[in-house]
Amino acid sequence: MTRADAARVEAGPEMFARYAYAPNALGFCGPPLGATLRDGSVDDVRQAASKFSGAWPYLRVLSTLTAIADPLDYRLVESYWLGGGVGADIDSQEFFAKLLSIIGPQAGRYWSHLTAELACEAAPNHCFHVFGVYPWTRFLGISTGPGADEHPLTVLDNCRISWGTVVSRDGDDVTVLCRGLAWADRTLALADPAPRVLDVWTDGYSAVPDVAVGDEVALHWGRLCGRLLPQQVRSLAATTDRQLQVTSQRLARV
Repeated sequence: MTRADAARVEAGPEMFARYAYAPNALGFCGPPLGATLRDGSVDDVRQAASKFSGAWPYLRVLSTLTAIADPLDYRLVESYWLGGGVGADIDSQEFFAKLLSIIGPQAGRYWSHLTAELACEAAPNHCFHVFGVYPWTRFLGISTGPGADEHPLTVLDNCRISWGTVVSRDGDDVTVLCRGLAWADRTLALADPAPRVLDVWTDGYSAVPDVAVGDEVALHWGRLCGRLLPQQVRSLAATTDRQLQVTSQRLARV
């Protein structure tokens, strides 16, 4: 094993844990793991990751289609959470067919929208899972009362991986300039950048304890989950833009 290979063996589970920790701690994703993702060993994280009914099938399919044997190889984990990378050139139809063969039997009748018609939206990343596989986009626009779309929009905005620039830090509070999700005229889009105050530490844990002004950071369920390199920001932005476009096209037809 080369030094680069060894580094990916360590870095992949670590990145998976950072990005999966917030929704798991909040009870939204994966089995109840307590502090496993936060404090567990690499082997602990590997075992825990295989129990995620959402993320793990994507990583398995990515592993198959890229011929990268380890589903938690850093290249696959990065591509799943942020888009781009080694998953960018995968055939979306082939990917979706393989994904559906895994998650379809698990989903049951509640997930009746998981059909071949969704293939045109498919991509091997978390953004597709949020906007295409999860049912929440299908709750937008079905009621006309005041605030009817607020809850599904909030869930979608928190569940996707978003990004922003740290513009200030005051003790354990940081202000991040980022773009939230907006819904108007049956179209999902990103709003103009706005400041958002976040905790550096939550429940005694921080993914980026030394976060500083000027850092580009990733956010998941209102928590920091890592710094982003410029190329990662570009990949995440492009992935998000593409998914919002194809999802909005579906919603416009309803």
